Amino acid sequence: MEFVEYLKAVLFGIVEGITEWLPISSTGHMILLKELLPLNVSQEFWNMFEVVIQFGAILAVVVIFFKQIFPFKRKDKNSQETGIKAYIHMDIITLWLKIIVACIPAAIVGVLFDELLEEYLYHYVVVAVALIVFGIAFIVVENWNKTRKPEINSLAEISYKTALIIGMFQLLAAIFPGVSRSGATIVGALMIGVSRTVAAEFTFFLAIPVMAGASLLKLVKFGLDFTSYELIILTIGFVVAFVVSVIVIKFLLKFIKKHDFKVFGWYRIVLGLLVLLYYFVRA
Repeated sequence: MEFVEYLKAVLFGIVEGITEWLPISSTGHMILLKELLPLNVSQEFWNMFEVVIQFGAILAVVVIFFKQIFPFKRKDKNSQETGIKAYIHMDIITLWLKIIVACIPAAIVGVLFDELLEEYLYHYVVVAVALIVFGIAFIVVENWNKTRKPEINSLAEISYKTALIIGMFQLLAAIFPGVSRSGATIVGALMIGVSRTVAAEFTFFLAIPVMAGASLLKLVKFGLDFTSYELIILTIGFVVAFVVSVIVIKFLLKFIKKHDFKVFGWYRIVLGLLVLLYYFVRA
């Protein structure tokens, strides 16, 4: 029995690792997968599990982009400077300040209304509608983008105002499961003139404090009193999500250099319609 549950944890980790970065809603897919293949755990553990394995996916960003996001650099061996062997890269500090600004709206809502949102909106009908609406938004925005050139083509060009606007779009994902955090921020960034590649990278970095904070909040609420069974389930999901995320992020970075996001929009629409059909047939 436990072996089957461990296999389910692997599956949840795979789904999380794929859907966290593709703009198709990780939370939405996790809710739907739970409906079809529930883990044999308490509701309290599940609420923590689905968030903490997302942090496993976030660690993939830290590993892949470590040089771009770690502000402390070692001095070159050929440097003529003496003294401290490391220095602070101010451009990266500035980037993190912009990321923090973008996180503020979702952080406020998450802290104040997390349990309320879970109780009333974490339902697969809400997920289905969000999948369809944002799927249409992707197609519309990408078609609109064909007629104009992006104004922001590097992370350094993102202003604090732009970061805050992107953060407001992320707020949609914090409120409505199925919207997709990455999908919301990418759509918002594209609408205000950010290039597709920069929008994706900023979205990756934005996930680090958001999911780290959410995971910590869930762990504090649940406590650290795990059974050995629960600890194994959590570890499997966490590790699998990390490994799969490394693969998916590298794929997406190559994909967006030659393709737009419309394929994900169509995927969201089809999946949303199938979910609604499943709901009405089941009812």
